[in-house]
Amino acid sequence: MAETAPLRTALDLTGREVLVVGAGPAALPRIAGLRAAGADVVVTTGLSEPGGGDGEVADAVTDLADRGLLRLHRRPTDPGDWTTPWLVAAATGDPTGDAAVAATAATHRLLCLPAVSGFATTAPGDRPVTERGGRVVLVGGGPGDPDLITVAGRRAVRQADVVVTDRLAPLALLDEVRPGTEIVDVSKVPAGPTTGQDEINRILVERGLAGKVVVRLKGGDGFVFGRGAEEWQACAAAGLPVSVIPGLSSAVAVPGLAGIPVTHRDLNQGFTVVSGHVPPGDPRSNLDWPALARTGTALIILMGVRTLPAIARTLIEHGLPADTPAATIADGGLPGQRVVRATLDRIAEVGDAAGIRPPAITVVGTVAAFDPTAG
Repeated sequence: MAETAPLRTALDLTGREVLVVGAGPAALPRIAGLRAAGADVVVTTGLSEPGGGDGEVADAVTDLADRGLLRLHRRPTDPGDWTTPWLVAAATGDPTGDAAVAATAATHRLLCLPAVSGFATTAPGDRPVTERGGRVVLVGGGPGDPDLITVAGRRAVRQADVVVTDRLAPLALLDEVRPGTEIVDVSKVPAGPTTGQDEINRILVERGLAGKVVVRLKGGDGFVFGRGAEEWQACAAAGLPVSVIPGLSSAVAVPGLAGIPVTHRDLNQGFTVVSGHVPPGDPRSNLDWPALARTGTALIILMGVRTLPAIARTLIEHGLPADTPAATIADGGLPGQRVVRATLDRIAEVGDAAGIRPPAITVVGTVAAFDPTAG
């Protein structure tokens, strides 16, 4: 994983507790950077005094907490919160609130990281119509590591008036936005808070028609199970210009980061990418799972943690050997990336025992057993 230079090179935060005061969209870049630096991140919603934060909790923050990647207190800070951290980060989204956080930290003899430079929340309509005119840029952010976004994608984030993002985007990039940029969190959390696609489309169109340059930043590539085509259609119907900056799809990038090639000359001659968000036999599924069991290609299953037991049973029932190698990679491209390996008949069980949760990708096929260090 790439290191986040500003924090990793200036301070050794590995395993150290850092208190982030603020849990809304303004906190996302700071939280992402601290996690990348190895910190033990504790988040509160703000200070108890007026102006110390509005108590908002971004859905992406909720998702990180639910996955055990940070500790979230859905309340303002209390006296006990100041006794154990090594460092404090101000992230209320309001300059007055951030100043109050810094002042409070000083009374406890704690250093305080200032709010991420360049970030400032704004309400819709607060900024004048840009001379460039309203438009929407659909940016694929790659598999989570901010260093894996394209140069064009990074440039678009830096030039945006509005960034509409979600939990799988490279959130550390948000510390590079221009002053006054609006950040909108539209995360879709499995079995948790979810922003509907119609609402996402409405936000893109509304901000674009207001004359803003809107960047829709998401993980992977927006046209690989990312609903980017639907967002383009909604914007085009409203008369908004749309451009696309492709991203590195997690379907191939995440296995690669785990040392698993989706193709290998000696092992297979192709790979098939499918969505596992509904199981075989579900009326909503239009996949021919029996045919997939006979393709001879590696199967790359996205969004299939919950349905993996049913998928594995179906593939085995239709001829794929039970001892076919399989691997599940969770949090690919992020500091907490984990890999579990097993045979097809046991991969769901092994993943569940290891606490694997979305986002995760499963690879089924001979390449899943590939060892890059073997001779």
